[in-house]
Amino acid sequence: MNQQLTTDVTVGGIQVTPFASMAQAVNAVIAPAGDVHYGFGIAINPEKVVLAQQDETVRATLQSATLRFADGTGVVRTLRKKGVANTRIPGCEFWEALMLRAAELQVPVMLIGAKPAVNQLAAAKLRELGTPVVAAIDGYFADEQVLVDALHAQQPRIVTVAMGSPKQEQLIERLRKLYPDAFYLGVGGTYDVFTGAAKRAPKLWCKLHLEWLYRLLSQPTRIGRQLRLLTYLRLHLLQRL
Repeated sequence: MNQQLTTDVTVGGIQVTPFASMAQAVNAVIAPAGDVHYGFGIAINPEKVVLAQQDETVRATLQSATLRFADGTGVVRTLRKKGVANTRIPGCEFWEALMLRAAELQVPVMLIGAKPAVNQLAAAKLRELGTPVVAAIDGYFADEQVLVDALHAQQPRIVTVAMGSPKQEQLIERLRKLYPDAFYLGVGGTYDVFTGAAKRAPKLWCKLHLEWLYRLLSQPTRIGRQLRLLTYLRLHLLQRL
């Protein structure tokens, strides 16, 4: 089922679909009756908004998505400042919610990316939950044709790619041209968190909207990326978003 999801709400020139709840976001991809809205989802956070203003290629990739959701407290607050009620949709939680809906309605899923052991463990854990994982290929494939062949052979309706931005989004754009009958989602390090190979920020940090700080303290090399948050904050306060 192909459906273009659009919204007139923009953040820094990027259209974002506001959701009132996680359930509403999941319904936008897998309807309660089981229909899947084919397309391409991207989590929008302050870093991506700033990058899109600096890099036309990034901007084009974001705009190519059919669903852009607010994964970032800064984006949520900007939408609210514009008078739009919405809630944050964390990418990793969105993925897990989609996988549970896929299990409930037996929607076939394909996992791409991450290290071989992580990819296979994620697939095994999902299958234990009842999610029909029809294909699981790690991020160390030698030829993209392997992915294309698996897509056509197994015909998944949900395809998630864990390779980090912008690599995962660029791959999704290529795969969609060859196999459009699915909803694609880039999920970064979600498989690692799901399998325990990596830790997400503790719940208290998330509740206080300090997940970004936890990641920075855990990985000081992210300082260059985190500085973009200051740029975003300035634009937000000056109402230039």
